[in-house]
Amino acid sequence: MATEIKTEKEITVEEKLKALYELQKVVSQIDEIKILRGELPLEVQDLEDEIIGLNTRLENFETEIAEAKAVIASKKIEIEESRIKIAKYKEQQENVRNNREYDNLSKEIEFQTLEIELCEKRIREFTAALETKLADQKNTADQLSERKLDIEQKKGELEEIVSETKYEEEKLREHAKEVESLIEPRLVTAFKRIRKNARNGLAVVYVQRDACGGCFNKIPAQRQLDIRLRKKIIVCEYCGRILVDQELAGVSVNTEN
Repeated sequence: MATEIKTEKEITVEEKLKALYELQKVVSQIDEIKILRGELPLEVQDLEDEIIGLNTRLENFETEIAEAKAVIASKKIEIEESRIKIAKYKEQQENVRNNREYDNLSKEIEFQTLEIELCEKRIREFTAALETKLADQKNTADQLSERKLDIEQKKGELEEIVSETKYEEEKLREHAKEVESLIEPRLVTAFKRIRKNARNGLAVVYVQRDACGGCFNKIPAQRQLDIRLRKKIIVCEYCGRILVDQELAGVSVNTEN
């Protein structure tokens, strides 16, 4: 434990700044690889979500179509039952003893006739709905087939790019972890927070033409001197990025015209 504490104390601010800038360079290279992949990962994810949605829609269609067919079948049975009743009532009318019985049977026949008409109406409605759902089901199935072809193509493109950059990315990520181990956890956390909110993922930038290399706001001369001295970690008062001098960043002052 004593050795570990001593080692940590021996890490100077300058070394921390160098490690932070090195970490920035590494993660920026990883970002470039992600840019190379472009929008393909998001496109693949969107297609996967759409396929899930289309499958759910097809399942719903199957349920709705089955229900419509069941209703149509049920109404056909009801029509057949009503026709049987009508035939029975008409037969009974031939053997009635008085007008009252005849009228009652006529009302039953009229009621069953209305039931048949209502069932036929419902059959027409559900048949029309069924035809629409079957057409929608076919269109959805066709759309699903197209999306499956699309996602296979996109996945193929993504896998090709990933295979080309996988080794390089793994090496960069390993290097990033090694560099992070040289930096105290609170600084790594701050670095990641700044990077997340910063344009282009730049959390550490060097001074360019007397200005912040991230937001390009002017930096006072005294503050620039403090940055060059590397005695403390200084952040831009405008954008919050960590600032380093050109020499630490390995940039020749003469190239900054």
